[in-house]
Amino acid sequence: MNIAAHKPSEKSGSTLIEVVIAVGVMAVAVPLVFGALAESGKSGMSARAETRSTWIVPLCIDEIRASREGRSEYFAATTTGEVFPPTGDVWVLAFSPDGKPIGKLPKADYDKGTTQLNGEKILYLATISAKTTTQTGATPMLSARVTMEYPSGAPSTKRQTLDFFTRIP
Repeated sequence: MNIAAHKPSEKSGSTLIEVVIAVGVMAVAVPLVFGALAESGKSGMSARAETRSTWIVPLCIDEIRASREGRSEYFAATTTGEVFPPTGDVWVLAFSPDGKPIGKLPKADYDKGTTQLNGEKILYLATISAKTTTQTGATPMLSARVTMEYPSGAPSTKRQTLDFFTRIP
């Protein structure tokens, strides 16, 4: 048996051009991978928020009805046709990551963002407001808006939002 001996050639390493191309490919690929990971995290949070909205929005509508009847747990009583919240105020309910109501959030905490209320962790905020809508010959109605915002720890201008609208007499 005759085994040929391995003879090292003069060109056994990578050339400078090959190294530069490899580094260039990595410089493009790594940020793309991290960007994709960040976006998948955002879409996961959006999906959870949309799921929780099926519990949160009806609770907010119930609070509007309770306010009309003077038995609201969180907000002042309102009358039929009265817009809310009063000028300069904000009606915000804080919700846990599971969608459980925690309580009314003060305006200062709403503006700057917070992750806890009454010792409980919060993730979602629901702002509630209404304005008068008029149509010729129709019963005057209020256009109610419930805006679900998340994450609650971010300042109000940087939160993601989901808007829901309904009309109430």
